[in-house]
Amino acid sequence: MTEQRILEGKLLIDGDWRAGGSGAELEARDPGNGDLIGTLARATTGDVDDAVAAAERARAEWAGLAANDRANYLSAAASALDDDADDWAKLMTTEMGKPFAEAKVECLRAGKILRFFAGEAHRPVGEHYSSDIAQTWLFTRREPVGVVGIITPWNFPAAIPAWKLAPALIFGNTVVAKLAEDAGLTGLRIARALVDAGLPPGVLNVVLGSGSEIGPHITEHPGIHALSFTGSTEVGHSILVSAAKGAKRVQLEMGGHNPVIVRSDADLDAAVAAVALGAFASAGQKCTATRRVYVHSSRYEDFVERLVEAAESTKVGHGLDEGTKMGPLVNEAQLQKVLDSLERTAKEGTVRTGGSRLTEGELARGNYIGPTVVTDLPHDAELACEEVFGPAVAVWPVANDDAAIDLANGTRYGLSAAIFTRDLNAARTFIDQIKAGIVHVNSQTAGADVHVPFGGTASSAYGPHEQGRSAMEFYTQEKTVYLDPSA
Repeated sequence: MTEQRILEGKLLIDGDWRAGGSGAELEARDPGNGDLIGTLARATTGDVDDAVAAAERARAEWAGLAANDRANYLSAAASALDDDADDWAKLMTTEMGKPFAEAKVECLRAGKILRFFAGEAHRPVGEHYSSDIAQTWLFTRREPVGVVGIITPWNFPAAIPAWKLAPALIFGNTVVAKLAEDAGLTGLRIARALVDAGLPPGVLNVVLGSGSEIGPHITEHPGIHALSFTGSTEVGHSILVSAAKGAKRVQLEMGGHNPVIVRSDADLDAAVAAVALGAFASAGQKCTATRRVYVHSSRYEDFVERLVEAAESTKVGHGLDEGTKMGPLVNEAQLQKVLDSLERTAKEGTVRTGGSRLTEGELARGNYIGPTVVTDLPHDAELACEEVFGPAVAVWPVANDDAAIDLANGTRYGLSAAIFTRDLNAARTFIDQIKAGIVHVNSQTAGADVHVPFGGTASSAYGPHEQGRSAMEFYTQEKTVYLDPSA
């Protein structure tokens, strides 16, 4: 591995990179080996106030620009980020653990997101209607919401900030973004690219620090008109309650407990490969990861045997090491949380492989756990019902499609779901009956194209979906206009 210099992450407020008001800093450490890679300025509530004030000062002029002028900033930033993709991906790997190949795909995806939303400058933003009165022109238009608060997680530190910032900016809003402390250095690369592209001061402001310390101040701030959050369901619900006090517009993308159904006619090799990828990529640290698998009883034992083999053949190691397929968990606290859950799981079911911390050789320096496959669990067990944010998947046999769909729909979540089958009618029934915002047929539960809506149902989401043209629903407000000629 190449040696990393110590990086310094500062706040961005009104176009200036600065330390936090208290002077305090957070350490950024490589979860794969514990090495110090940088520091992050720790924002205070006063810093948040400054950021909101800067966004308010900038918003009228920014909203008044032609959409194409706003788009030019996004396009320039996308080009710069593409040119820097290798270094940016290495930073992501050392900051939050994602293997380099995965990290680079995400970094390049961020550029695609910026370019897609730059294209919104030339897409329709209103509708024309026929009026009941002949001389009246009746139409709608879309206008910015105002100052938008954005709170992003650490697990997709390039893609998620990009898919929130890009639509917010292209539609004429100004932004106060709070990046996750476990991946702040990675997220700041997007802000740096936009600033270097000439983005006017105050249009984008970035604060860093503990969510428990500054998060409530952002969600309750009277100068913030809308909030977009990605993170846990529990925190999301608390934000909804907090934001409701000020009648703010709210968009929440939260947890998932994503099922896969494997029918008797499925291509078993494809199903096993997709489940392994969905469950173990990014060490299972994504809301769309595969958590539950319901396999027709005639294929169950064969499926489990192959999945265990796939898990045990997955190379776990530092994300910059050649051949690594699964990296560490993001920090020690997250690792311990997953280990505690799997310890409880082992008392209820059978851990076929994994489930424990890896401490051999260099792995002892990091937050590593083996890919985990569990069977024989009750359907009301923790791992069957609640999101465990790590590389663990549970498998059950089922007698038929009806039983599989009932079980797949049996949690409070509704983000993503998949089925493996050669039967078109079975696939259509699944699409109709599954309670999920994203549905896959013969592919893994994770993954999303940049130009289509992304989001769930039930306790997985609240408000308009993200990405694609759906983003306009959240980041703009609609105005209806009746235009009559003067008398």
